[in-house]
Amino acid sequence: MKHVAYQLYGSRNFPPLERTLTMLAKTGFTAVEGYGAILETPEALKTMLDKSGLSMPSAHMGLAEIEADPARALATAHILGLEAVFVPYLMPQDRPLDAAGWTAFGKRLAQIGAPFQQAGLKFGWHNHDFELQPTDSGALPLDLIVAADPRLLLELDLGWVRVAGLDPVAWITKYAGRIATVHIKDIAPDGACVQEDGWADVGHGIMDWTAIHAALQATGVDHYIVEHDNPSDDARFARRSLASVNSFQGPAI
Repeated sequence: MKHVAYQLYGSRNFPPLERTLTMLAKTGFTAVEGYGAILETPEALKTMLDKSGLSMPSAHMGLAEIEADPARALATAHILGLEAVFVPYLMPQDRPLDAAGWTAFGKRLAQIGAPFQQAGLKFGWHNHDFELQPTDSGALPLDLIVAADPRLLLELDLGWVRVAGLDPVAWITKYAGRIATVHIKDIAPDGACVQEDGWADVGHGIMDWTAIHAALQATGVDHYIVEHDNPSDDARFARRSLASVNSFQGPAI
């Protein structure tokens, strides 16, 4: 059984948010994933979600925002009915410089995630490709983050795994039991979709979704979040991507 949601970051250039939510509901989505700025007024956001008939099972929250006011971050999660929170990114100047630093960062994540987990939410890290570049020791930052604390989960972004030159299926298998959700993101063939930063609608790029879906189902991962970092038409992306995900073997809800 697949639970399919839409990462709202892909529609940030197509305001207002109410339009996006209405479009997604009409397209057939029942859930979305939140991020950053749109979480600043959670009561108003919850009202819009309810009006559109959409839920928000997960969201991205910035590390600095959580650390600055953990009580507010947790309250936001409760207001929105979140089931999972993921820290999504580190700016280049904030990234650890060596293996020891990445291990320490993983422990820091686990510490700030503890209140969420104690409240019954899942908590973890969403990757890009920089965590998949070897450190001074040869270890990969993502491995060091996961190894730092068994409570940390992953929102594995499969598109960024492929951009890093790695096999998404192998990484799904590697972290079976530690993956809470995945970002379903496709990559255009070389030279295509340049105006969209080389990303593609799901099912219209180079990713092997048959193998990926089989690996996800085999490891018990059933929360799929479609994402495109820079679509020129978010309605087109939503429509074509949902159709592709629904064509994966097995029902979607």
